[in-house]
Amino acid sequence: MNDMRRLLEAVLDAIDIPHPTSLSDQDALRALLDRRASLAVTVARAALAENPDNIGWNADHLRQRLTEYPVTGRRSARDAEASR
Repeated sequence: MNDMRRLLEAVLDAIDIPHPTSLSDQDALRALLDRRASLAVTVARAALAENPDNIGWNADHLRQRLTEYPVTGRRSARDAEASR
């Protein structure tokens, strides 16, 4: 897999998170998405400004930083619908 694809997949993983099942989870979702999207923007900008040979490092760095803001433990509306 090429490095640009790895970076795009990492950016998508950062921002493509499940919608919450309840309105009370909306604020938590927005805060999580804001943090993860901010990381993705910062890393994407760095990747564009640096030597193209470093794009793989940027993808790995983003994935590592995303572990600070996990999506796990959240049940999405899609998951709730599938369990019916």
